[in-house]
Amino acid sequence: MLNRRAFLVRTGAAAAALGLARPSTFARAADAAAAGSPPRKLLFFTKSSGFEHSAIKRKSPDVLSYAEQVMTDLAPKHGFAVTCTKDGGIFTPEKLAGFDAFMFYTTGDLTEAGTDKNPPMSKEGKSAFLDLIKGGKGFVGAHSAADTFHSPGNKGHGPARFVQDGDNVDPYVAMLGAEFIVHGAQQVARMRVADKAFPGMAAAGEGFELKEEWYTFKNQAKDLHVLLAQEPGLKGNMYDRPAFPATWARMHGKGRVFYTSMGHIEANWQSPAFQSILLGGLAWAFGDAKADVTPNVEQATPNYMTVGKEEPPKPAKKKEAPAKKEAPAAVEK
Repeated sequence: MLNRRAFLVRTGAAAAALGLARPSTFARAADAAAAGSPPRKLLFFTKSSGFEHSAIKRKSPDVLSYAEQVMTDLAPKHGFAVTCTKDGGIFTPEKLAGFDAFMFYTTGDLTEAGTDKNPPMSKEGKSAFLDLIKGGKGFVGAHSAADTFHSPGNKGHGPARFVQDGDNVDPYVAMLGAEFIVHGAQQVARMRVADKAFPGMAAAGEGFELKEEWYTFKNQAKDLHVLLAQEPGLKGNMYDRPAFPATWARMHGKGRVFYTSMGHIEANWQSPAFQSILLGGLAWAFGDAKADVTPNVEQATPNYMTVGKEEPPKPAKKKEAPAKKEAPAAVEK
């Protein structure tokens, strides 16, 4: 297992050996672009109706966020074009038709203006988007894409959010393949590679250790193809569970869906291994890379449906009694 610094250094060397500057997973798209064919088009949507992460927060409306800039820099090197937006008004059948895949780093109910006050998507726009994925478009979710469009039983705080919702999940959650419950403190966690053959995963070796804000999930789809498994041992009751999927791929109708829980810490976006994993998932979502995504969740993480526990409430601090004022000393006359 690698610590974070070794992870960055050694996976950087591995990625260079694999030709990360132009990985084979993107060769077809890059060659098509060089031949004059239009590149694949990606919509990177970063609206925050809930908590707004620093990685996607813009200093001003016309200045790209950290993650948006990383994707914008990677795009021409890997044969695709990216449009970054926080405006949910783009979610109409006509406007979405021009994109080959969609990438979300979002939070909350995106049909509400919410935290960042950017225009929300309409309910019709949400349905149109999900229909496009089911019909064959690709989807990539990063980090809080799983903290988006929560199911009815997973709103607010309390033990109820640790209960599996069965078939009563939001359609977006059904598409993504799982739903965020809660996270603990940022910490180093062990990731086990469950599929070395998936595009981009070779840079991760057998597994690695990395500091991140790790999510715990519920409402997992039974057809997940696990790529990275979150190993036990994290601090916090919410992680009191066996190994569970943390990065996965699945088919949603004809659409290819890829998700990774990584991406909270900005520096990780510069990790060659993280970029390799993300670009591999995107290449597969575009349809430019082949992969066997036969469900393996039962084999890779057999007890994945077991969830953690609610953190016990912190004891209230006792208020200290105000100090007694001493009587002034007597003054001799």
